[in-house]
Amino acid sequence: MTARELNAAGITEPRLRAAYTHCRRLNARHGRTYFLATRLLPPGRRPAVHALYGFARWADDIVDAQGADPGGRAGTEAERRAAALDRLRDDLARGLAGEGVAAPVVVALADTSRRYAIDHRHFADFLTAMRSDLTVTEYAGYDELRAYMHGSAAVIGLQMLPVLGTVVPREEAAPYAAELGVAFQLTNFLRDVGEDLDRGRIYVPQDLLAAHAVDRDLLWRCRHTGRTDHRVTAALREFAALTRAAYRRAAPGVPMLHPVARPCIRTAFVLYGDILDAVAADGWAVLHRRAAVPRRRRALVAADGLLRLTAARLTTRHPTTRPKEAV
Repeated sequence: MTARELNAAGITEPRLRAAYTHCRRLNARHGRTYFLATRLLPPGRRPAVHALYGFARWADDIVDAQGADPGGRAGTEAERRAAALDRLRDDLARGLAGEGVAAPVVVALADTSRRYAIDHRHFADFLTAMRSDLTVTEYAGYDELRAYMHGSAAVIGLQMLPVLGTVVPREEAAPYAAELGVAFQLTNFLRDVGEDLDRGRIYVPQDLLAAHAVDRDLLWRCRHTGRTDHRVTAALREFAALTRAAYRRAAPGVPMLHPVARPCIRTAFVLYGDILDAVAADGWAVLHRRAAVPRRRRALVAADGLLRLTAARLTTRHPTTRPKEAV
């Protein structure tokens, strides 16, 4: 399947093929829902999505890494992570400038950026958000959290647009793509409350928590005792409502995508939304365990996406695998 995707994308140089294959493995290993949806794209578009995911995953892993820096540099853990992000930023700058770099995720991302004329500012904004995770551990209100998510999530949607293609001017679809990125990340924040707390971070806004008499100490007690608290549950319900509102704002953007790309994004839209249902069905126990969408449900949504993709291929013609911007 990997060779088919690379051939369809016109990626023939061995080093490039190896870099894209590395990114695909990262997507398959860490982004189960995202990877499943990506398989509903035409093969020639999948390597670019793998590259975008692979780079984002690599940066996120630097921020969340435990232990010593691979380069053996001295300093605090936060300093080592900051230095690693700086090296990634510098490697990316060289890669985007056409210079040789070693990291496979940067090699693939730089090639994808050239093929699809992706705005380099999106990558810079993303790395800025990743760096803030080294020092910012909570957000006073939703507006403050949204400002952070511009770089951590909205720009991911904007990076994807040139790869997916649109039936409207790209700038018209951009706000909806950005909002969908935000909705996906809010979903991850809700699902991963316990894991993020272990890293010292709380993404649920402080004013929302305070409105339900929840603070960091209460969250920690629930995390360590395995007990639930009605105040925490009420706060999580409200955060889930904010997340569902983001999905509603993003929904009008799906029909703006090229018909052959819609099944992929619709599948991701539905499955990420199902995570919210899974959290509720599990009793809002995100401080104790990660909620998951049942495999049968995932299979049914994927099958529906495949049927929609087949119908779209029969009635439309997808843009060439090598976009105009790169010709």
